[in-house]
Amino acid sequence: MSYRKGLMVLCVAVLCSPGLYAQSASSGRLLSVDEMFRLADENSKSIQTYSTAREAADQALQAAKAQRLPDVSASLSVSYLGDGRLWDRDFSNGTNIPMPHFGNNFALEAQQVIYAGGAVNSSIALAELGQQMAGLDAQKNRQEIRFLLIGYYLNIYKLGNQRQVLQKNLELAEQVIRNMEARRNQGTALKNDITRYELQRETLKLQLAQVEDARRIMNHQLVTTLHLPAGTEIIPDTTLLSSDVPALAESDWQQMALQSNLALQQSGLSVEMGKQKVKLERSELLPKVALVAAEHLDGPITIEVPVLDNNFNYWYVGVGVKYNISSLFKNNKKLKQARLNARKAQEEHELAAEQVENAVQAGYVNFLTSFTDLHTQEKSVQLADENYRVTSNRYDNDLALLTDMLDAGNMKLSADLALVNARINVVYNYYKMRYITHTL
Repeated sequence: MSYRKGLMVLCVAVLCSPGLYAQSASSGRLLSVDEMFRLADENSKSIQTYSTAREAADQALQAAKAQRLPDVSASLSVSYLGDGRLWDRDFSNGTNIPMPHFGNNFALEAQQVIYAGGAVNSSIALAELGQQMAGLDAQKNRQEIRFLLIGYYLNIYKLGNQRQVLQKNLELAEQVIRNMEARRNQGTALKNDITRYELQRETLKLQLAQVEDARRIMNHQLVTTLHLPAGTEIIPDTTLLSSDVPALAESDWQQMALQSNLALQQSGLSVEMGKQKVKLERSELLPKVALVAAEHLDGPITIEVPVLDNNFNYWYVGVGVKYNISSLFKNNKKLKQARLNARKAQEEHELAAEQVENAVQAGYVNFLTSFTDLHTQEKSVQLADENYRVTSNRYDNDLALLTDMLDAGNMKLSADLALVNARINVVYNYYKMRYITHTL
């Protein structure tokens, strides 16, 4: 009966260590959620791309503000003038007019817009809104990257637990096969009994290989996103499951979403951008007023006959008014289009508010369900522990078969695994609520 005692020792060793692989891993990098987020902010290519886009939006704002500066232009030309020809009105009596052959022209002109119908201010306002939109895009991408990483992180945690359970089950199957072989040699077991457990062993090996491959894929994706050294094995922080999850009501989450959800903020910015585009199109229907100043130096003076071989300098300052009459029948269509786009943006903002409200409600229900699942799994663990204790006593007193003992052990292992996964689901749904409200 020594094999019975050996099997009991193995079962107790397995079942007394619920199998959090991260606690037993001897190599790899222990990574907390906060450190993972910090590494993502520093190394993620996606986050860096959006940071560059935000810098480009900053420059677009500076370019829009530069429209308030005066327009200054300078021109200089040197030319060769041929002789002139003078006729009567009927082109008779032609006379050759000698001309100075060297001509020069220099002009310096400046213009400062003082009224453009609000076009300059609207362009600057649009650029400011574009800058804010780029900032929200960067923040939204940061939230998406963090939620993606949380998914990788918790999946690695789950797969690690599955690997641990499968390994322990495989060890038990191997032990059973060895015991059955010994019993077959004694004539107390049949070949088909051994075949049954050999089939179970091969199934466990396949499941273990699939779990290890899935975990390796998740680990690689997480390492790549964080730009850690190739081959780094991520070990999740097991204290994550023991941390307190804030108990907030649905109304609290809804309020957080109204204040922090980036999609809502972006749709609100789109509404403001639509209003500014309406103002910009309306400005095309108004006159443009500008202060102008110029300095000219021309030679020779060709408006006199004979031509004066002199340089003529003159300057002026004044006020210029420009009005595009064609805008009355061209720009009204664009103005109508801008108003429709503004109304569309407002409707999309209202739709986004509905979608966020629905997402928060659905996420909150799933969050509550994960707690129900957790309580159910806690009860299952209690029942599995009790079943294992009773079966163990019966087995010690030769009132239960070896298969009964193994079934009880597998039930306890599965219950322990389901409990840990239920705790992981609670954490995942909590982070999902934070993602929906964009407070990650």
